[in-house]
Amino acid sequence: MYARFLTATALALLGTASLAAAATPPDTLVVADKIDDIVSLDPAESFEFSGNDALNNVYDTLIALDPKNDFALVPGLAESWAVSEDGKTYTFKMREGVVSHAGNPMDATDAAWSLQRAVKLDKTPSFILTQFGFTPDNVDGMIKATDARTLQITTDKAYAPSFFYNILTAVVASIVDQEEATAHEADGDFGYEWLKTHSAGSGAFTLRAWKPNDSIILEAPDHPYWRGDVAMKRVFVRHVPELATQRLLLERGDVDVARRLTPNDIEAVRNNPDLKVQDEQRGRIFYVAMNEKVEELAKPKVIEAIKYLIDYEGIAGTIKKYQATPHQTFLPVGFLGAIDDRPYSLDVEKAKGLLKEAGYPDGFEVEFLVRNDPDRLEIAQSIQNTLGQGGIKANIKSGTGKEILGDFRARTHQLILESWGPDYPDPQTNADTFARNPDNSDAANATGLLAWRTAYPAETTTPMVNAAVLEKDTGKRARMYEEMQRIHQKEAPFAELFQEVETTGVQKGVDGFTVGGAVASAFYWPTTKAAE
Repeated sequence: MYARFLTATALALLGTASLAAAATPPDTLVVADKIDDIVSLDPAESFEFSGNDALNNVYDTLIALDPKNDFALVPGLAESWAVSEDGKTYTFKMREGVVSHAGNPMDATDAAWSLQRAVKLDKTPSFILTQFGFTPDNVDGMIKATDARTLQITTDKAYAPSFFYNILTAVVASIVDQEEATAHEADGDFGYEWLKTHSAGSGAFTLRAWKPNDSIILEAPDHPYWRGDVAMKRVFVRHVPELATQRLLLERGDVDVARRLTPNDIEAVRNNPDLKVQDEQRGRIFYVAMNEKVEELAKPKVIEAIKYLIDYEGIAGTIKKYQATPHQTFLPVGFLGAIDDRPYSLDVEKAKGLLKEAGYPDGFEVEFLVRNDPDRLEIAQSIQNTLGQGGIKANIKSGTGKEILGDFRARTHQLILESWGPDYPDPQTNADTFARNPDNSDAANATGLLAWRTAYPAETTTPMVNAAVLEKDTGKRARMYEEMQRIHQKEAPFAELFQEVETTGVQKGVDGFTVGGAVASAFYWPTTKAAE
């Protein structure tokens, strides 16, 4: 089945080394991106930007985000929902007539099984669901289909309903075709090994192939998508790590979309009448994290000194020109409770004084992990330089996204430059990971929590995070997040740098493509191309 889609043109498009000019087919979206961060394409495990971009178009969720209406919450596979008077039991009525890519009806049993499966597999993003009290032992009773069209979910506490609904838009809450997945089950793994490289969804596209560090191929199924017509019949995402090559491919017409451009590339694209630039404020926050398991980095004065040894404005205005706004809190602009306080700026003398107070008048040496993206390496080199001015010798170690994330999730890093994007459009998505750590032991293995990865106990803010999700008064809830951000700024081993503005180069005739704004992953299915 896969082979019939690979025309000569398609094969040429997949060759990342080839720069031969060739207009893309009218029903095919070709995207140049950097996709070496993908670990798995099972929605219960995927927790990386590139993988989630694909899965956002392959699977559906109970509640969806509308890319055509400012990413508002809209019915997905559930056409309606309600919550009980005690605020703990949610009932969803499933949409009729939706079938999976394999042709199987998608109903409440698929929805219950998919959410149960994510909890039982207990992969990195499972914490997004387990924060409602679900465990592998109790989830079958708390999430269940009462009939083919009715799904009932009972949480352990009465959370703010908007928080719960936002959660259900996350990739980990994707609804999987149970019949198709279990047909490929091995040793009771819920189809996990198979779903790492295959799909069983009902979205606009099905996964035809993923070749690590090379390409992703998505294809539209033979039957119509329940949301409406999809103009693109296939999507090719090409791994193009060289940013200059992405621009060249775009200019030559070999790709429709270039996701990673330098400031100079952006200016060139803006001046090209055949191309356009899309600017979208993203929710992605770039930060430097310090591991408190390292003796020097566990000292509050050292943490504070490092925050004064970063040229925030310089990085945002040069290396990330057009692509970032300085931002020093864990909540992105646009989220409930987000603040724009910026208490830190480059101040070498102040940092030296803090290091002296901490017992390091001559500084110290530290390893600095960074992905081998050109712009991240430039940012790391800028920070390396300013750290050096304060006496801290930072030795940069670069690697692929997968390699760097592996060290970070294992808590074996020292300093690391990374980014974090929201998993759902609610402030808890970032508060929970940056400011909550219920168990700081290595045995906890809470890889989804950045506070845990950095060995930051978050003793003050953890109970605040727990309380904020229960608060039904929106104004009071916003003030709770404001307070925890200010505490986090002062004491946490994170130096938030900026919030990303994604500048995407696009062919002039391509419309409807979005990278997902501040709250979501990319949407391919609304994309259209003007006839030449």
